[in-house]
Amino acid sequence: MSAVREVRRVGFIGLGSQGGPMARRIAEAGIPTTLWARRPEALAEFRDTGAATAATPAELAAGCDLVCVCVLDDAGVEHVVTGPEGVLEHLSEGGVIAVHSTVRPGTVERLADLAAERGVAVLDAPVSGGGPAAEQGRLLVMLGGDADAVEHCRHVFSAYGDPVVHLGPVGAGQRAKLVNNLLLAANMGVAESAFAVARGLGVDPARLGAVLAHGTGRSFGAAMVREPEFTLRTSSERAGSLLQKDVRLIADLAKEAGIHLGTVLDAADAALASMGWPR
Repeated sequence: MSAVREVRRVGFIGLGSQGGPMARRIAEAGIPTTLWARRPEALAEFRDTGAATAATPAELAAGCDLVCVCVLDDAGVEHVVTGPEGVLEHLSEGGVIAVHSTVRPGTVERLADLAAERGVAVLDAPVSGGGPAAEQGRLLVMLGGDADAVEHCRHVFSAYGDPVVHLGPVGAGQRAKLVNNLLLAANMGVAESAFAVARGLGVDPARLGAVLAHGTGRSFGAAMVREPEFTLRTSSERAGSLLQKDVRLIADLAKEAGIHLGTVLDAADAALASMGWPR
């Protein structure tokens, strides 16, 4: 792979509820930015930032040194990177592609091999925290890939991320993110069960929620068991499909590696079932 060049312009693809605030943070940090989105209305929201727009991912890549991809799934990542009018064919030697989507580690490893043939580096860079954390610049960014590429791009990731953690080679970031989300789902399942116990013992669920917000039993997952029912059904529309995808991914990885996931998977499965999104 060629030496990574200085990042003078960043391209961003995927302006959804999480990617949009990330891209805005880059532009508002004064880093020259180019955007592409399938929906023109998504681009219209950035008129006040000074960011440029591109007609295709290929056009975006041709003028950028780092291209950040934050689309929904493996198929979406592969399409914008290697598909017709994709990023890889038009990104110059020494450029970097950062995959912020949560996908199979094998997907980013395969893309990294293809990119290396063109002198381009691929980093997997999944994030955790959601849109509000992106807006505040405190997303957790989990990086896998070449250390030199990570350091060349760190100032960009720091525009929306704190902390920014380099975990190892390509794929390491995805594996860490999947473990994180498996534990999130498990915490949600355990917390829902705890609220049911509290109701059975005559403890008011709303007041228990106030206790768990400050007690040693607190967790991000427990905070997602919300009023009025204090079950996970209230979180299903927002989190169900994404957690189902991620738990399926890590369950497949564990099976391939011969790892028994045990209690953490049982609790995660209970959460998914309660949300109506069984694995």
